Amino acid sequence: MGIADLRREFALAGLQRDALHADPLVQFRHWFSDAADTRRASRIRKFFVSLYKSFLLLGGGAPGDVNAMTLATVDADGRPFARIVLLKGVDQRGFLFYTNYQSRKGQQLEAHPSAALVFYWPELERQVCVTGQVTKLPDAESDAYFQSRPRGSRIGAWASNQSQVIADREILDRQWREFESKYPSQVPRPPHWGGFVLRPDQIEFWQGRPNRLHDRFRYGRQTDGGWKIERLSP
Repeated sequence: MGIADLRREFALAGLQRDALHADPLVQFRHWFSDAADTRRASRIRKFFVSLYKSFLLLGGGAPGDVNAMTLATVDADGRPFARIVLLKGVDQRGFLFYTNYQSRKGQQLEAHPSAALVFYWPELERQVCVTGQVTKLPDAESDAYFQSRPRGSRIGAWASNQSQVIADREILDRQWREFESKYPSQVPRPPHWGGFVLRPDQIEFWQGRPNRLHDRFRYGRQTDGGWKIERLSP
């Protein structure tokens, strides 16, 4: 079977306008909870798709991290770059994530603070696409999150010059050992590491449906701070 022949039907659920919350960030938290299997209603649905997940596991695969998201940025020449990062929070400000500010994505966001996020939860046949402006989180907030990370991850933030070319693995391992010795107890947050928040201008919710007639709803931020909701053709 060729790649072009790989396909499946989407039939788990639909999405109606009257089921959408007026605030897309609240709607996102509902869907995120479904994907994380923390809401009571989602447990029933997850039961019926458990066989699908079992097939994944038997085939050597495993469901991805529910908070994994594709982050897309652009460089100075307008070339797009995308990678998977982890969502670390969502509130009325927007979507929160952390990284090395000197990494490729960090430098691109500094120069061009427009970005896009994509979440995909195949078990629920759902996708969320987000676009908006990115700003750095306050230092105190980045400090607090950094101290919640495992010690090894905190040392790693010092040891890795993210996105920079290195000759071999030994360099990375040696730097990790050096910082482990330098910080035997408390590991401070590096000044080049911290959080971003993406303030959404548009959020689109996609629910798979049969015959590729999917349900798509787009929230667009209005000048008064409210949201306009529109159904899109699939």
